[in-house]
Amino acid sequence: MFHVKQSGDSVASGALDDSPIAREIADLSARRRALEAATVELSGRTRVFTVSNQKGGVGKTTTTVNLAAALASVGAKVLVIDLDPQGNASTALGVPHNADTPSVYDVLIDEFPLADIVQTSPESPNLLCAPSTIHLAGAEIELVSQVAREHRLRGALHEYLALDDTHLDFVIIDCPPSLGLLTINAFTAADEVLIPIQCEYYALEGLSQLLGSVQMIQKHLNPGLHVSTILLTMYDGRTRLAQQVAEEVRSHFSNEVLRTVIPRSVRVSEAPSFGQTVIAYDGQSAGAIAYREAAVEIVARDNSTKDS
Repeated sequence: MFHVKQSGDSVASGALDDSPIAREIADLSARRRALEAATVELSGRTRVFTVSNQKGGVGKTTTTVNLAAALASVGAKVLVIDLDPQGNASTALGVPHNADTPSVYDVLIDEFPLADIVQTSPESPNLLCAPSTIHLAGAEIELVSQVAREHRLRGALHEYLALDDTHLDFVIIDCPPSLGLLTINAFTAADEVLIPIQCEYYALEGLSQLLGSVQMIQKHLNPGLHVSTILLTMYDGRTRLAQQVAEEVRSHFSNEVLRTVIPRSVRVSEAPSFGQTVIAYDGQSAGAIAYREAAVEIVARDNSTKDS
């Protein structure tokens, strides 16, 4: 009786060790160890990204704040510029952005110096935010009559980066989904476009329109702008659809797509309601690990490009 029970326990234990949950836990543990062992060498130059996708619900703001926090966690100095009137990036970074807070609106319309509105996120001294307020909703209309209306953010950012006490490794601009003057200001201020694409049906819908907008900006306003990074989000490896979408995107944009994919994650969804990124909310979760891997990969790709 005892022998049979022991044998059964062994079989059950072996089955448990080979279960999907056990494999997932083992995979996460291995990835955590790899991240702890990874060495991150920053280039010393400031890279300016705009995170954009004209299709809504693809994780633009989520990608902006979590990637910024992940970069800050490996020692990079990061500024997030919240250009979305909803102010969700400001909320996720724990930065006050009520109607009386000096914000990006004041920079664009009243020519405030960017240094006067930048706040430090409570998450990290390396993580800064230029917040959005509800006033930004009217900026699209007010910018129409402004001189150099497409270059307002670019000029303010260049002045800020020229300050003696300012050194940033990354500037990440969160855009509204529409292609209005706010998004055009972001494109004009940035060097690189990061496009989050969700691994779901219609993933590539609207992407040709976005690429056309980038080409228009290149031609008329900012010749140096280019799509450097594509990040697959909301990935569910259990579905054939997600795998097919990932394969399709990689076949079209093999050089731009990161190896890292961001999984669907309850923790990633919960974090903003606590005024945190997932890096601070649950840094050992699958979503946090994926964003940290994406951050390390972005830095490593920059270094390999520079070397080549």
